[in-house]
Amino acid sequence: MKVLKFGGTSVGSAQNINRVISIVEELSSNHQIICVVSAVGGITDQLQQTGQLAQLGDTSYLDILADIEKKHFQLLDELIPVNSYQVKTALEEKLKHLKSLLSGIYLINELSPKTLDKLLSFGEQLSSFIISETLIVRNLDASLKNTQDLILTDENFIKAHVFIRESNENITNYFRSSKHKITILPGFVARSHNGNSTTLGRGGSDYTAALVAAALKSKELEIWTDVSGMYTANPKLVKQAYPIEQINYQEAMELSHFGAKVLYPPSIQPVLELKIPIVIKNTLQPQDKGTYISSNAYQSGQSATGISNIDNIALLTLQGSGMVGIPGFSKRLFEQLALDKINVILITQASSEHSICIAIDQTDIAKAESGINHMFSYEIEQKKLNPVLVENDLAIIALVGSNMKHLQGMSGKMFGALGRNNINIVAIAQGSSEINISAVIDQKDVKKGLNTLHERFFEGNHKQVNLFIAGVGNVGEKLIAQIRQQRKYLKEKLKLNLRIIGVSNSRKMYFNSDGIDPKTWKEGLQNGENASLEGFYDRAVELNLRNSVFVDVTASAAVAQQYEHYLKESIAVVACNKIACSAALENYQKLKNYSLKYNAPFLFETNVGAGLPIIDTLQNLISSGDKIVSIQAVLSGSLNFVFNNFTNETKFHDIVKQAQEQGFTEPDPRIDLSGVDVARKILILARESGLAMNLKDIKNNSFLTDKNNASDTVDDFYRTLLEDEQHFQSLYASAKAKQQQLKYVATLTENEASVGLQEIPVGHPFYNLKGSDNIVMFYTARYPEQPLIVKGAGAGADVTASGLFADIIRIGNN
Repeated sequence: MKVLKFGGTSVGSAQNINRVISIVEELSSNHQIICVVSAVGGITDQLQQTGQLAQLGDTSYLDILADIEKKHFQLLDELIPVNSYQVKTALEEKLKHLKSLLSGIYLINELSPKTLDKLLSFGEQLSSFIISETLIVRNLDASLKNTQDLILTDENFIKAHVFIRESNENITNYFRSSKHKITILPGFVARSHNGNSTTLGRGGSDYTAALVAAALKSKELEIWTDVSGMYTANPKLVKQAYPIEQINYQEAMELSHFGAKVLYPPSIQPVLELKIPIVIKNTLQPQDKGTYISSNAYQSGQSATGISNIDNIALLTLQGSGMVGIPGFSKRLFEQLALDKINVILITQASSEHSICIAIDQTDIAKAESGINHMFSYEIEQKKLNPVLVENDLAIIALVGSNMKHLQGMSGKMFGALGRNNINIVAIAQGSSEINISAVIDQKDVKKGLNTLHERFFEGNHKQVNLFIAGVGNVGEKLIAQIRQQRKYLKEKLKLNLRIIGVSNSRKMYFNSDGIDPKTWKEGLQNGENASLEGFYDRAVELNLRNSVFVDVTASAAVAQQYEHYLKESIAVVACNKIACSAALENYQKLKNYSLKYNAPFLFETNVGAGLPIIDTLQNLISSGDKIVSIQAVLSGSLNFVFNNFTNETKFHDIVKQAQEQGFTEPDPRIDLSGVDVARKILILARESGLAMNLKDIKNNSFLTDKNNASDTVDDFYRTLLEDEQHFQSLYASAKAKQQQLKYVATLTENEASVGLQEIPVGHPFYNLKGSDNIVMFYTARYPEQPLIVKGAGAGADVTASGLFADIIRIGNN
């Protein structure tokens, strides 16, 4: 004998009911089937609404009643299209009784709990009638049994208490004599000894099925719903969530209590006591394995079993020095809540006894606050207690698993993961059984919190990194191409899932919370919304995604000013834009401090040397206790390109133009040739070395003429280069005469920093520096004579993009 229960979604349409019938028919070939059914999806709420409107004398209840009638007749017509006259007449008769009941409520303007139970019972009575008649018409050996004849209760209407012994006798006696292969039972409904209709409260149909399974000592109870079992997290919020194959009763109860809607914990108590396994199955996908719940189920290899949450929570805190060492405060608090019929969801109390925090449903705030303040009015008046403190718009997120009690550090891993993603924890609770660790967080952070914990505990250490890229010109485009090329490698080798969520240029911005396809991002951006710095930031914050990274691939001061806002939201910043780190020292220090305070990485390796690990090498030297004595460097790929290609047979103007066209200079080459760009780079290295310097402290020995420096526009600058060609030729001739090379060199010591054009002799490490390469020589306490050298390509879109990419990967691996 098998006991099956089908919920409201499973019987919510003719198509779904046909699925139910197929399942029942297949199982009935080898088993006697007892099928408990809920009301058609949404009907119970509609019935309650009609009663409330009728009580108020509002005739609009008739419109809802008409909709209820229409739904059931439509189901009947689709399930039994012919020969349904007698069935339709019987259905009409049932609906007449419903209409008559509502008419009575309307006339006397009263809806007592007793009448409400009778009203709500129509949902299951109607659905079970239609399903049983459909089975019979299709020549299946089926019958309908009114559960009200089997389950007896007291008259605590709305949530009646079942008389277990009498109900068990009725159930066993009936099914001992029943010979039908299939018996349909309406769930949720029962009857008192006085013959009045009663209902079993929330989860009533599950309770009906559990009572029947327990009375008959069934081998298992199958609960069919619209999901393939209990999931590791809510699949509507966590796309990576997956069904749990096996779970024990206690874990199932914890997950169900904390928001998993598949089961209502009190309703399965009858089978739990007898250790009858429960199987959660999907009516829409019956081939899926589902979840098997038993007393000894075990999730091998998993530190946790699932994550769940309860939304719309309020936290009430009773605190004051008058509580310390005084017995009875907790008793009075919970007595008052019980009198007000307020359910307490979570409790936490510090060992100082100075405060007690409780979490309740947000709808109960006013009642709870008033009751508690009244109960402790004397202590509040005497200043021994503060009026109860109320915090709204909260949620509870819970990590559940029997295995957790055997593992150290689970709480640390949970809270560390939440903290790294800027999810503030308002309160925590953990029972001595260690099966549940609960945290109260802001409601707005629920999705982010669930995904963060699911990634940490259920995705094999795979990490999702969400990118917001500002600036998709030459370098930005190369970065996206590199991400596209390496996605598979990153997933397989580094367990990183890089998703581009937002892209922006100076005109348009485009977002996709599910990830922008790196193949088609240009089309999306072209059709995107008008760009704004504030709008881009607002969307990144609003999406509130875990492991978010803002990537600045611009040279804009306005974009650099946004960094602090991103860091305050624990959004990491990766930048090739040098402006922020070379601006006022106070701004640089502020960004570094925000990075530490808000646990948001701030990486800018590409500020110096494009993709070369110059800043990383410097930081490693400092972190390991080495001391920088001096730095000598060629840090401008554009200037190195220019002077490597400039000869007495070329024009300086033409070489600069070539460098700009090949992407080695900024769009405005004056930034490179003036030495300001190199000065910014050595300033950044100075600051990373621990020196407190500003840009004005860098001595800039410019090789340009006064006319070059005074040019107002780029075109004007190029004109002056032609006019002053002889000046540049003289620089070249001076170096050539000494068999030396022109290099633009940055120098840093403990006391000063400078940049300028130098003549480099043969044999010097800078002499043979080719193309757009950069070189940095670190003289330190550990490398006093032979410097530590970093050398390689220091300009170009590809290498700059690769440097940004490397910083992103560093964050992902953090």
